[in-house]
Amino acid sequence: MTRGHRITIERSGGHVRVVHGGQVLAESDRSLVLRETGCPERYYIPPEDVRLDLLTPSGTQTYCPFKGTASYWSLPDAADLVWAYPDPKPDVAEIRDHLCFYEVEVF
Repeated sequence: MTRGHRITIERSGGHVRVVHGGQVLAESDRSLVLRETGCPERYYIPPEDVRLDLLTPSGTQTYCPFKGTASYWSLPDAADLVWAYPDPKPDVAEIRDHLCFYEVEVF
């Protein structure tokens, strides 16, 4: 990792829910919280707790030198709303295939 850059991953310990347009897209007591230098906390949710039937792969991919290549999914009214790392870097292997949303509620 780059000097001074740090990523930690741990069980969130709370209930996480994702709502968009009044519809629950995900709800989990098993999410992981990823803390990364210079970034907001992000909650990675296991795919079993996400309404994958509502999401469409977007074809968008981005690359993070610390986590790897992310793939994205969209809703009809929200492009690239969710992402995941199908093959993350070894240091963050725990987030493999977990999905992350920009806006989450944590209880």
